[in-house]
Amino acid sequence: MPPREPRVYYTYIMGSFSGVLYVGVTGDLMSRVMQHKSGRTPGFTSWYRVTRLLYFEEFGNPVEAIGREKEIKGWRREKKLDLIATRNPKWEDLSEEWCK
Repeated sequence: MPPREPRVYYTYIMGSFSGVLYVGVTGDLMSRVMQHKSGRTPGFTSWYRVTRLLYFEEFGNPVEAIGREKEIKGWRREKKLDLIATRNPKWEDLSEEWCK
């Protein structure tokens, strides 16, 4: 049996055009972002139209990704904004090319 590909887990931040932020964790970033963009899953992100991927980090195991998600969720808004700006200073939708 061939060795399994290592799994990748993501902690990510999505945003709306009105400035609402959402922090999440997933094992399939592209699919999860597409769920947010479609707005078909009822809840916070569909209600507030949180559709733009602004930031993400990769992890080798889910425990680390969940830990990072909890850490970021505990931060004040200003610190989250600073984190996004470090990797995405123009606040572009990092998933924009995925939809074409």
